[in-house]
Amino acid sequence: MNQEVDWRARVSRRLGVVDAIVITWAVLGAYVVRFGIDPGPSISGQEATYGWLSGFLILTWWLMLGAWTSRNYRVLGSGAEEYKRVAAASLWLFGAVAIFSYVFRIDTARGYVGVALPAGLCGLLLARWLVRQHLNVDRQRGKSMQRLLLLGGPGAVAHLAESLTRSKHAGYLPVAAYSPGATDQQSHNSTSGLPILGTSPDPKLILEAITSCSADAVAVSAGVQLHPQTLRHLGWELASRNIGLIMAPALTDIAGPRIHTQQVAGLPLIHVTTPTLEGGQRVAKRLFDVAVSGMLIVIASPIMAIVAVMVRLDSAGPVLFKQDRVGIEGSHFRMLKFRSMVVDAEKQLQNMTHMNEGSGVLFKIKDDPRVTRIGSVLRRYSLDELPQLFNIFGGSMSLVGPRPPLPREVEAYEHDVRRRLLVRPGLTGLWQVSGRSNLSWQDSVRLDLYYVENWSLTGDLVILLRTVRAVFRSTGAY
Repeated sequence: MNQEVDWRARVSRRLGVVDAIVITWAVLGAYVVRFGIDPGPSISGQEATYGWLSGFLILTWWLMLGAWTSRNYRVLGSGAEEYKRVAAASLWLFGAVAIFSYVFRIDTARGYVGVALPAGLCGLLLARWLVRQHLNVDRQRGKSMQRLLLLGGPGAVAHLAESLTRSKHAGYLPVAAYSPGATDQQSHNSTSGLPILGTSPDPKLILEAITSCSADAVAVSAGVQLHPQTLRHLGWELASRNIGLIMAPALTDIAGPRIHTQQVAGLPLIHVTTPTLEGGQRVAKRLFDVAVSGMLIVIASPIMAIVAVMVRLDSAGPVLFKQDRVGIEGSHFRMLKFRSMVVDAEKQLQNMTHMNEGSGVLFKIKDDPRVTRIGSVLRRYSLDELPQLFNIFGGSMSLVGPRPPLPREVEAYEHDVRRRLLVRPGLTGLWQVSGRSNLSWQDSVRLDLYYVENWSLTGDLVILLRTVRAVFRSTGAY
């Protein structure tokens, strides 16, 4: 526990110092930009000077970031909540300044406020991102993490442990399991490998297990065989010992905006809204695709012209490669790409099945002998996919969506996997920004289904921004 408290305090202090530096830089920078090095310009009609206002802004801004709990360890390392709190605190502060100036008719220099707010907000968000990167490096090494005792059935515990281990940046480290009411007396969970510290529903024994593994929090998962009253008393005991209690319902791949909590007779009922892509949402996504793809076609036209010439000079054959793919609701379309393989690549495929390095229904070869010299470069930086902008503009594809599958892949789909066809396939998607060809078939399906279940226009924008980084890194591209 001492080590856990140490990292929490250390990160909080670090953020406090970083916030103070950024805020001071933004406010004093705005002062110099607006007033130069004049030591004491007065606020219009007031005796107070902008020097005093600057000091007040710096102190109040720093305190508001703390009041909005933007330095709380629970929001650090992953998710957008930390950034939302930083933005909310900053906007509330300057909103209050604007209202105060209006009510008391104080003519505050617009240039001063107009520089301080955007500079400070952008600087704070960037600084928080840099601190997060440093924290994530620590967490990949198993440091700066909360130690968790997983409480629940064996299967649920194994799934939760696997999910948390896969997302180390979230800061949770499963160290042991406790399965009340379990019939088998195994010493370790057969799937996760975590030691099982007990199966008795006695709260005293559960508390002893928590102490023995030095857990900082308890995660209650599905399959826990405890009476609600027992679980309630256990929560009281954990609160008195400053140990966190986390409820982990058996809901997988559900995004936060779809989850709503409602109190009914003292019970926190979790409502999960049904994902839909109809009406206004479908129109908004289509308009976004048309506008952005049309703009990108104009911007990328010189690049596509150069690539076309390079493909033609590199090897004999057509510049474009047209392939039958399966789109929304099973409809077929001709997907366009710059040709990156020899002309008879499809015919050679029948004699290369033994070289397959892909998983599931995917066929992948890391060093595919059919790829041309210029083709390897195009694939590395996804330049071969630029003609798909015309597919997007025409409506057979979207900017963001699941990977466009081949007909033979769709024939091998299991029933659940067919949900990928509920939306248009995309030029990029979660699969593109999460490893591309390095992903297993199971991970590729999981990411595509997550996208289908949790689509949002904001999510599309985030994926597009992450795609730029993924393309330049060229990780998993072959």
